[in-house]
Amino acid sequence: MTIKVLAIDDSRTIRNLVRKAMEDAGFSCTTADDGVQGVERFAEIAPDVVITDINMPRMDGFGVIDAIRSGVAHRSVPILVLTTESADELKARARSAGATGWIVKPFEDTAIVSVVRRVTGARV
Repeated sequence: MTIKVLAIDDSRTIRNLVRKAMEDAGFSCTTADDGVQGVERFAEIAPDVVITDINMPRMDGFGVIDAIRSGVAHRSVPILVLTTESADELKARARSAGATGWIVKPFEDTAIVSVVRRVTGARV
């Protein structure tokens, strides 16, 4: 079974970098331009893991986490925050909202793939 990744970021460059890293690792990757589109895509594809930015238009990453975690069936889907932010209070807020992990941009492909494998139990 292929791991399905949903990458949500308002930066086209970051979306493309994440998609390439995921696909090169053997995962499928769907992207979304902002939080609203991300929540819509989440419902459509039922991903195994979500990677979301924090600072985005229309709905930020905290809104994404809240929207996903509000559904009973989706409480166990890992949510990784990928952002330039590194403040401890933001990390704590994300954790309390239900985020699984935090990755600071820029990222190394091998590192982000390793985290996705770890949180999904993938053996790819």
